[in-house]
Amino acid sequence: MAMSGGVDSSVAACLLHEAGHEVLGSHLKLVDGTSTDHGCCGPQAEADARAVARHAGFDFETPDFREVFAERVLTDFLAEHEAGRTPNPCIRCNQHVKFGAFLARAEQVGADLVATGHYVRTARGSDGRWRLLRGRDRSKDQSYMVHTLGQRELSRALFPVGGQTKAETRAHARRLGLPVADKPDSQELCFAPSGDAGAFLSAHAPHLSREGEVVDPSGRVLGGHAGAARYTIGQRRGLGVSTGERAYVVEVDVAANRVVVGPGELLARRGLEATGVTWVSGVVPDGPLETLVKIRYRGEAVPAVVEAAGGGARVAFGSPQRSVVPGQSVVFYRSDEVLGGGVIASSW
Repeated sequence: MAMSGGVDSSVAACLLHEAGHEVLGSHLKLVDGTSTDHGCCGPQAEADARAVARHAGFDFETPDFREVFAERVLTDFLAEHEAGRTPNPCIRCNQHVKFGAFLARAEQVGADLVATGHYVRTARGSDGRWRLLRGRDRSKDQSYMVHTLGQRELSRALFPVGGQTKAETRAHARRLGLPVADKPDSQELCFAPSGDAGAFLSAHAPHLSREGEVVDPSGRVLGGHAGAARYTIGQRRGLGVSTGERAYVVEVDVAANRVVVGPGELLARRGLEATGVTWVSGVVPDGPLETLVKIRYRGEAVPAVVEAAGGGARVAFGSPQRSVVPGQSVVFYRSDEVLGGGVIASSW
């Protein structure tokens, strides 16, 4: 059981323990604990997870995954920003660490299954294939974050809180007297001090923090910035310039170290190209697929036509969408079912 020290994974572990499973709680050591101590990383998170295991009465461990996390998540995070894209490190961590290296460790120690506190559900169809479904609590649904899971991972995974609401999870934690029952949810980058991505970039890629220009679409200089890589398409807050109207980041040019801001209508896109596309079923559609897509974690699913091509896909929206951000993920849905997804490479 992957235990972050939060209430969701803590309750998930206890539900499995109550159901009679032999549970090994695992707090994954991902970063140097001296550099951060919030979210799912650092001494306090480890202490909280350990306290829950002790309280419930199951075994606990802290496997060291710092090397794989640095290689598969942190290196990618820096490289994506270097290329002018805005990555989602949580998706990459789920793919390569929690359902990659962690699943391999489970096999090494003889565990039958791995479990997490994600708000998603699974089901097995009449054809024997596993399906990935949204969590029952739509406000906490995390299917976007684990859309890369395939048949191998789903056949070995349990998501004990996916069929309940967050309120029910907290209520269960209080009934059990868990020390994390009222612990706030973490919304920050686990590996960055205070969740500050800009500070992490400054420390690990200082060349991306060079001062540059903020310009309007015509090239007129409006002000300055402390590094184009700190900005993302669609950003409205923290621009540090005034245009006389509501302005958004409409282009980030890291090579030229320039940020372009303009009116919101310049953000509208009719479609996108995605790379690194995976399909939950393991079967690539052989023709255009009318479906729903999400282009951001908290965004609404909107109608689109998806056409697979090689290891990628071309996505045409039913109506123009704003803030299609390269580096983020596009995820395909059919009602509650996750079909697959990939990384946004470009928009049109």
